[in-house]
Amino acid sequence: MGEGGALNAVLASESLPASAAPTFAPVAEPRPQVSVLLLCFRDADYIRAAIESAFAQTVPCQIIVSNDCSDDATFDIAVEMVAAYRGPHRVSVRRTERNLGVSAHFNDAMTLAQGDIIVMMAGDDIAYPERVATIVRAFDQAPDAMVLGSDFDGIGTRGEPIKVSFRVRPERYELDYYVRIGRLIGLLGATMAFRRCVYDRFGPLLGPIEDNALSLRGALLGQSLCLRQPLIQYRRHPGSVSGTVFARDEPRAVATRRRYERTVQFYRGTADDLESCLRQMPELPERKRRLARQVLAMYRIEADAREAIIAQPRWRWLGPVMRGLAQRGLRRKSAERALKLLLPRSWFGLR
Repeated sequence: MGEGGALNAVLASESLPASAAPTFAPVAEPRPQVSVLLLCFRDADYIRAAIESAFAQTVPCQIIVSNDCSDDATFDIAVEMVAAYRGPHRVSVRRTERNLGVSAHFNDAMTLAQGDIIVMMAGDDIAYPERVATIVRAFDQAPDAMVLGSDFDGIGTRGEPIKVSFRVRPERYELDYYVRIGRLIGLLGATMAFRRCVYDRFGPLLGPIEDNALSLRGALLGQSLCLRQPLIQYRRHPGSVSGTVFARDEPRAVATRRRYERTVQFYRGTADDLESCLRQMPELPERKRRLARQVLAMYRIEADAREAIIAQPRWRWLGPVMRGLAQRGLRRKSAERALKLLLPRSWFGLR
């Protein structure tokens, strides 16, 4: 019985006279195998489809709809849908007391998750019915896998198919991939699932964004998977989290600067989280520690380089450029950045 149904049952028993009301010994519900964290913020136009897709999952789950204190009707719609739900999932809805931001909202919602596998959902995306079942099967078949993502189908504001550019990750990879690829990319957060030890082993995430931090934690603890099967419809629209972080829909005159400023925060927060995790893993094999330190250096160098470009005189660019040229994985990007020393800032979108 879903929590909405359980609530109705409790209300019915409370309407009986005290002498006639039956008494029951408390029975502990079995711990769910999967918890779906459906995190939403200003998603009033999309939340109904997102919640319906969570309810349609073919594996019984704990479904937590968590709203980050948005100022629209998102929470009211979610409350209505959860109250009316009748089905196999254990569903609940809640709202933060104040707006926390992406990563802090995730940390707050994780305190309620009970499953051994955590499946992420956004309030503007739509999961296919077999998503959770496919994720569970993938983890069962790959016991060393700690985190996974999947392919997706892009959709726009009205649900129309659109092309969303996103670098394809290998189907199975480890920490050395991040050094070899030379790009600071993790799994797409909207497609992500992970074993709960990825969170419990290290505690709350640091930094403003969750996907790269969780991707790197998973790589520290084991393998990463990226399933070739599209498991969600990933919505791109002006109010989406990724659009806000990377200033995709802002005026060109300010977009590059804002994107640089936000990615500086993003990179530094991810580096802080990875560094904290490394301090908690004295048992990590030396080769893996060396790779993790290279990834950490890449994040630090890229944050310093972007900050220098937007806020410091050109001679201050030289430090991050030289460090990048010496860092495997960043040499090409640092060489390209060195060429920018010869160009006006306006040529690459800065004033």
